[in-house]
Amino acid sequence: MAAASGAPPTSPFHEATVSFTAVDPTTGETLSSHPTLDAQRALELAADAARAQRRWRDTSFGERARLLGAVASLLRERKDEYGRLMTAEMGKPLTQAVAEAEKCAWAAEYYAEHAERFLAPEAAETDASRSYWTYRPLGVVLGIMPWNFPFWQAIRFAAPAIAAGNAVLLKHAPNVPGCALALERLFADAGFPPAVFTNLFIDTEVAGTLIEAPSVAAVSLTGSVRAGKAVAARAGSVIKKCVLELGGSDPSLVLADADVDDAVASCVSGRMLNTGQSCIAAKRFVVVDGVRAAFEARLVERMRATVMGPPLDPTSDIGPMARVDLRDALHHQVARSVEAGATLALGGEVPERRGAWYPPTVLTDVGPGMPAYEEELFGPVAVVIGAHDTEDAIRIANDTRFGLGASVYTADDREGERIAADLLEAGNCFVNGIVKSDPRLPFGGVKESGYGRELSPIGVREFTNVKTVWVR
Repeated sequence: MAAASGAPPTSPFHEATVSFTAVDPTTGETLSSHPTLDAQRALELAADAARAQRRWRDTSFGERARLLGAVASLLRERKDEYGRLMTAEMGKPLTQAVAEAEKCAWAAEYYAEHAERFLAPEAAETDASRSYWTYRPLGVVLGIMPWNFPFWQAIRFAAPAIAAGNAVLLKHAPNVPGCALALERLFADAGFPPAVFTNLFIDTEVAGTLIEAPSVAAVSLTGSVRAGKAVAARAGSVIKKCVLELGGSDPSLVLADADVDDAVASCVSGRMLNTGQSCIAAKRFVVVDGVRAAFEARLVERMRATVMGPPLDPTSDIGPMARVDLRDALHHQVARSVEAGATLALGGEVPERRGAWYPPTVLTDVGPGMPAYEEELFGPVAVVIGAHDTEDAIRIANDTRFGLGASVYTADDREGERIAADLLEAGNCFVNGIVKSDPRLPFGGVKESGYGRELSPIGVREFTNVKTVWVR
């Protein structure tokens, strides 16, 4: 996810040390605070993880599967507890938080069931008597994870990495420390050996030190473009593998033959999930002129009906944003877009109440040069951009530095598939549905949305040494 405009311009590896503090985004009340570790202690824990990994890599796939299955069982057993924890720390609507825990269980089960097959040696016909390649774990993988899906992001990277025989260090976002501790406890309670999964309360400077440490073999980051560039540079300086899942400004193309009601329903669902704080949320609605007026009218109607309320209330569609500073940055993007000529069709005013609240907002008449066109808007703001025809819609969709997800709405499935498969510059392209992650499918982006893939057979192989073996 890209940082919103207005974020501090400091380097991710030279920011002040801060404690890991959870603040209730509905009230601003501090829930818990934890001091950060210094570099020496972090390096000691990384060394412990490296020693644990050398034992873990020789553990059978059957035992790895058993323990990942135990993780899945505990996730389901504790889904309500974990859901409330996510909601308390970052404001996610409770029903979505519980569903997130269930999705994590699915991913753990997926790799428990399939990792051995995905990582089986693959034979090749050569001049040798036997030749093949095999997949061997790299070692310790440092995961730098964001707050917006505090369980899913961590499990999405950790489950395949551990299934492949790696150990994991988790540097979570500073505003979800309870989730970080719960994840570490989850793997311990499931029976994993000590130090195979370790949580680290470290700042970004110490994270940079770990990337360069001999005990760390690779790094996975989900975060801003700014952080991705810093991690890639640090990892590159010591020739280490990294996987980057960065921001997105995902387009949804609504073509002239689309069912407008269905398209609006899907687009609003994709835009407002997690209060709009998702890297793959539908952020730019690129609508062909023939259906644009109808689309905008119905979009405003549905967005107005979206219920903003307490995240523990099952009738709430969205809760507060995760932090007040993020809300303020988003509002600044909206205001600057309106100043540049966008029309504020709904919302766009900061409520006079405590917490990080921001209402469902619609911007229309959006064009090049506006923040709503050029930048990622990470919150409950829908942006409509007009297009003359299908060709123009494709051009506008690709006119971005991001390339994470994209969707197409059309009555012609074959044409939609052609556009998705051949013409859109994104890593995840959906036809007549919102972009979503699925353990069975590769997930990742192109351009400034990053590189490498998570999930699927490809994801479990990312942190392995693809080793050729040749026998005369």
